[in-house]
Amino acid sequence: MQRDQLADFLRRRREAIRPAEVGLADGPRRRTSGLRREEVAMLAGVSVDYVVRLEQSRSSQPSPQLLGALARALRLSDDERDHLFHLAGHRPPPAEGVARMARAGLIRMLDLLGDTPALVLSDLGEILAQNRTALLLMGDQTSLSGDRRYLIHRWFTEPATRAVCPPEEQERHARQLVADLRAAAGRRSGDATVTGLIDRLQAASADFRRLWAEHEVAVRRADRKTLLHPRVGRLLMDCETLVTPDQGQQLLVLTPADADTRERLDLLRVLGTQEFPTEHPQPPAQ
Repeated sequence: MQRDQLADFLRRRREAIRPAEVGLADGPRRRTSGLRREEVAMLAGVSVDYVVRLEQSRSSQPSPQLLGALARALRLSDDERDHLFHLAGHRPPPAEGVARMARAGLIRMLDLLGDTPALVLSDLGEILAQNRTALLLMGDQTSLSGDRRYLIHRWFTEPATRAVCPPEEQERHARQLVADLRAAAGRRSGDATVTGLIDRLQAASADFRRLWAEHEVAVRRADRKTLLHPRVGRLLMDCETLVTPDQGQQLLVLTPADADTRERLDLLRVLGTQEFPTEHPQPPAQ
């Protein structure tokens, strides 16, 4: 671990980012154009004290998970992220691991979308990054572990996930999830991550087995969904999915489909995160 170089790199990257680039207001009392340490800590989900110790070369070796969070918070490019891992004494993530870290360009697009809910997903439905409005809409889904990372696994094994979708839409949404997984399995033939997920789903859910046996294939693109939000009620959302050239990651943008939904989203932004549960029954992200 190269503590001094790591400290210098993190400090310089923090000072190079304007608050507006990460969706924060400049504020009247800001002395520098870059981010404050407490803002980096908030974006990365770590303590301010740890950010201070990192920048003062006094920290313990950060974990790969923490480095990934810092890379997202500081909007590092792929090369900068790999450099961060090297300085911290870790090997940069292999191809599969990189796929589970949102691409820097997609994160910047999240910032630019501002009040429009948007998120970055892997081709298996892991939520890799969310902007603030998506966080308000569906809670923080970036820190889930194990098979719970995958929306399709939660859908077929956790009733609360399905409960936020109206009963009349649940079958259609389930079919979409399974058809998209079938398409991913075809693209990634022989990939142990995909085959393992499918095997575990077949063992856990008779409903999944029924739909998987029908061999429907479809890649998610544009769609309209009704979300039942615990704070503001029924939301009718248009969902547009943009896919990276290698089809490894997707940018999902959700826009209100009617005036009532637009007003409810405005109310949700006003309510903010006060008393907002860390994890509540989550609207379907795909």
